[in-house]
Amino acid sequence: MKAAVRLTLLATAILGVAVVGAIAFGYWKLVPSDVELTERIRAQAEARLGVKVTVASAQLRLWPQGELVIEQAATVQPQPIRFQRLVARPELMALLRGRVELGEVQIDGAVLPQLSLRALRLQPAAPDTAGPPLQVSRVSFRDLVWVTRHGTPLEFEGSARFGPDWQLQGAEVVRSGARPATRLALTPDGDDRWRVELQLGGGTANGQITLKTGPDGAMVLAGKLAPRNVDVGAAMSSFKRNSAVHGQASGVTELSARGKDIGELARSLQTRTSFSVASPRLLHIDVDKAIRSFGQDRAGQTALLSLTGQMDTQNTADGIVVRYTGLEAKGETFSARGAGTIANRRIDGALTVDLVGGLVGVPLKISGPLQKPQVTVEKTAVAGAAAGAAIGTVILPGIGTAIGAGIGATLGKLFGGDQPKQPAPVR
Repeated sequence: MKAAVRLTLLATAILGVAVVGAIAFGYWKLVPSDVELTERIRAQAEARLGVKVTVASAQLRLWPQGELVIEQAATVQPQPIRFQRLVARPELMALLRGRVELGEVQIDGAVLPQLSLRALRLQPAAPDTAGPPLQVSRVSFRDLVWVTRHGTPLEFEGSARFGPDWQLQGAEVVRSGARPATRLALTPDGDDRWRVELQLGGGTANGQITLKTGPDGAMVLAGKLAPRNVDVGAAMSSFKRNSAVHGQASGVTELSARGKDIGELARSLQTRTSFSVASPRLLHIDVDKAIRSFGQDRAGQTALLSLTGQMDTQNTADGIVVRYTGLEAKGETFSARGAGTIANRRIDGALTVDLVGGLVGVPLKISGPLQKPQVTVEKTAVAGAAAGAAIGTVILPGIGTAIGAGIGATLGKLFGGDQPKQPAPVR
């Protein structure tokens, strides 16, 4: 009996060694070397992105947990797209059934220059190498730096969850270090519909968006947001911008886009916003003082009675184009109305200024770089030129930065800039 037991134990041990040996051999045959894997990932990335790619190292482990780790990958561009570390965890049971499913993908230390992303020439996978469709359950990122087209680095962290066929089930993006908190959350709210919750500048911009596929196969996005009590100065500061106007912005924003893929969808985005700013205040200029001194003394600030208008934005290959119509600003001693366009950090606008107890209908033309616009007053209004220019220099650029903070940040597309240190010249 004891001999039988010993024989059974010995057979079990031999079988165990054989199984372990078979697993080890299969693992060695299945998993490529780090050098081979690194080269394979680099070549596939170059084929898909259309630019040269460097990868410091890649490693695939199947035990104790399936894990693909890629270290220090970057595109070869004047401003490289890069990340320090990417960890992808495949679902092993799905792999055995011939499907590629990643339970989670973690990205650390990524840098995404906007201009470099535009330069990519994305290519679909070749039919003979495409394999089964890739499915990802969750993507998370931290220490991600988005570099704007004008070179401003903005830090973010967040995550997104996906269902079958990349159906978005929820997302959260946080502007790292911003105070007050700047946070965007998307939550499913029915078929092809998501609830939007945005915290910005101590206020909110909540609403709903829909994303459907049209008869021609293109994606169609539509939505409406309701910014409420967004502190303009704080909102601009959270995106490393200064504003010439402070106040609490509120309004209604409608947005729309259409494209055959995500890139085209983003590039076609358009918005229309009716806005008002409560307790608006102009920084860097005391309008009453400027009027009394005919523009010679401008130091100080100006509390406005009201500030309203409509803003339309459209994405283009050269950045966002912003058009203002129906602008109206009222102060204790003046009122102004007009329209204008801001594109590529340049302004082209016209205002009509009325002075209480003085000139009525002073026409102003404003054009040139946003940080130093040129103000032109018609010769027929030369008597009020100095005062009118002092007002006009600030009103339109100020509105641009204010609404850029209150509404544009809702879409993650900000514009604006600091006011010039010196008074703008008058022709």
